[in-house]
Amino acid sequence: MTKLDLSKLTPFQRKVLRVVKTIPYGETRNYKWVAERIGNPKAARAVGQALKRNPYPIIIPCYRVIRSNGKLGGYLKGIQKKRQLLK
Repeated sequence: MTKLDLSKLTPFQRKVLRVVKTIPYGETRNYKWVAERIGNPKAARAVGQALKRNPYPIIIPCYRVIRSNGKLGGYLKGIQKKRQLLK
């Protein structure tokens, strides 16, 4: 397997993506959950910004991260695509 090149990302962004990569198929988590897992529970908005920089949005499934209220939130490929991927 080829290693993904995340060298252009900040250490914070890489931490976020490492956590998101662990979200199992068919499940979702919220931005706060990710923030807590990286040791910065108040960084939910920063997590969202980091996910925007994900160079591998299908391989590192940032579409599995939703808002705490259950709404989808954003996705760089659009909300319809996020909805489709979650189905």
